[in-house]
Order: sequence, then structure tokens, then C-alpha cells
Amino acid sequence: MNGRVPGQEVFSGIARRYDTLNRILSFGREQAWRRSGIDRLPPGKLLDLGAGTGAALAAFGDRRVVALDPVPEMLALNPASVRVVAVGEELPFADGSFDSVFSAYVFRNLTSIPDTLREIGRVLRPGGKATVIGLGRPRGSLAASVHRAGTALVLPLAGAAVGARREYTYLHHSLDKLPPPEELFGGGPLQVEDIWRMGPLGFVYGALLVKR
Repeated sequence: MNGRVPGQEVFSGIARRYDTLNRILSFGREQAWRRSGIDRLPPGKLLDLGAGTGAALAAFGDRRVVALDPVPEMLALNPASVRVVAVGEELPFADGSFDSVFSAYVFRNLTSIPDTLREIGRVLRPGGKATVIGLGRPRGSLAASVHRAGTALVLPLAGAAVGARREYTYLHHSLDKLPPPEELFGGGPLQVEDIWRMGPLGFVYGALLVKR
């Protein structure tokens, strides 16, 4: 759930506690949600965009992984052999460099989603695929209201338990930043091949995008 946010210290200060707390808050399901996207990607060279500490690395199999993140403190804990400090809006790679791009829990923290999608499209080869795993509010006003009330209580308390109340209060507010994935990715530079929902009330989504 890391990425470029206003003030990268939001994540740099909690790098070593980040994955543990995420496992607790997701009831141990965050890796299964990642795998649901990774399993849809082709073999070959993969860009892990917003790679953080490398929580997804074991699920990539024998793909050649480049881990990219704007937060050096997070990336320093990532065991990937190739690590790049950069932002999604300005990827430092040549056109058509990757067979696939994977990004989990990052998009609501980006400065510019349109710029990032254009960059993903640029570095993908023709026919390449990207999967985005993201968090938001459930569909339906009642479900969204229930979920909003729950995260307003649970996330700051969970953050306070590990000395990161400010960071996880930010997480609560960030869940309302973006439209649903059907709107977010529709009409962009990449074609939407599939969108699916996961987690309690469907607050986790996956989107499979293709470069034609």
C-alpha cells in the first residue's frame, strides 16, 4: 500500500512495521489478493510498481523482477536483486521494456494516475499486461457508509498500537480519494480486460489491463 504521497515520510517512518500490520488488518489475506492479480500476468520481465519491502516478491515465480518504489527506506528492505528508487509518473525505463507490470495498494497514493497509466503503457511491450490491486469503498451507499465508519475507528487504533496513528489515519481518508475502478481505468491508455472484487464488502479490487 505504499507509493508516492504528499510527504513520503508517511511510509518511510513505518517501513519495518508496515507488512506486519497489513497482514493483521487484512486477516492474513493481502497475499492472496496480490496473487489474484499476479496469476493473470504473463511470464517474462515484470515491473513491481510501488514494490515497497517486497511483500509480493515470492509470488512472482521465475519472472525477472524490477522493484520500483519512491521511498528508499521501504526499498532498502526489499530482497529483489534489481531495485530502483523512482515514481510511477516518470518511469526511468525504455519503451517496451516489460512483459508485465504489477502494482498493489499504490494507486490511491499517486500524484497523477493518468501520468502513471501512460507510463505503464509506454514501458509495456505490445500485448503486455498490467494488474492493479487497490483499496477503496465498497459499491453501494449503505455498504460504503458501514465500511467508512469501520475504518474511521479501526485504522487509527491499529496504527496507534504500533506508533503509527497518523499514517493509518491517512489510510482511512485515502480510501475515499478515487472513483471505482470501472471509472478509474475506463477510457485510459490501456484496455480493461477484467475487474474483480475481494475482501469484506468488496473493498479490495483487482483490475487487469492490456496494451493493444
